[in-house]
Amino acid sequence: MVSPFLADLFESHRTHLLSVAYRLTGSVGDAEDAVQESWLRMAGVHQSEIDDLRAWLTIVVSRICFDHLRGAAVRRETYVGQWLPEPIVSAAVSSRTSDPLNVVVRDRDSRMAAMVVLDALTPQQRVALVLHEGLGVSFAEIAEILGVSDDSARRSAVHASRVVAGAPEPVTDEVHDQAVRRLLAALATGDVTATAATLHSEATFTADAGGAVGAALDVVAGQENVARLALELWSRHQAESGLELVVARVNGQSGLVITDPNSPFGRPVRVMAFAVRDEKIWATYDFANVAKLSGARLR
Repeated sequence: MVSPFLADLFESHRTHLLSVAYRLTGSVGDAEDAVQESWLRMAGVHQSEIDDLRAWLTIVVSRICFDHLRGAAVRRETYVGQWLPEPIVSAAVSSRTSDPLNVVVRDRDSRMAAMVVLDALTPQQRVALVLHEGLGVSFAEIAEILGVSDDSARRSAVHASRVVAGAPEPVTDEVHDQAVRRLLAALATGDVTATAATLHSEATFTADAGGAVGAALDVVAGQENVARLALELWSRHQAESGLELVVARVNGQSGLVITDPNSPFGRPVRVMAFAVRDEKIWATYDFANVAKLSGARLR
């Protein structure tokens, strides 16, 4: 049985553990499961065996997440279309209730563009990068988690660092919000040229639908191509009845959520996130697979 003191200590580390698990898996459900599993494993260990609870739990959660990652790699081989990490969505104006997920996405490393880059890494590279660069875990400890040599763990981290270096630096919330507002204003005009003008010259549109709804299977690239697709989706939404479009925080910055107001909790059915570069929309991420929206909690 876990002592009340140890239980309180665990709760004090929950947000940290959830952040680590989310960055490692890119899945809200897997992250929450990993944290819960770490509690069960802690309950099976005598308190005297743990010198530093935070460090011990971090390693335990990392091991669990590494197993999840290897399983996810198999699932992705048969996934229809593009695969994106699950978004964390909250209301544009935060409520008084403190969901640990809202704290997780205050970290710039959990912005959607950064999470997408992490998804491009192998499980070994991802664990090595997040643990070493993000948390300062030694390569010896990382190697033990991965079941490889210290040198192999170090090489994984170095390669991963080179990959993530290509991700855009997160902009301030003000710059991000302004870029999203300009896009929405342009979409409302229905004009392709006006919409394209709000997009970066290297704009891309990535949809993750998992075959559940009609969506582009490949990444759409180019200002005009993305503008036409965005306008098509905008027109389709305008023609649909019974659904509401709201601005919300997606991984900490403004995005769009389509909800079903007839459901008990206004269930989100589609989410869009954006990455901004040079004050224009550089990447659009369209989450249309409702099975991957467990982190969309507007209320």
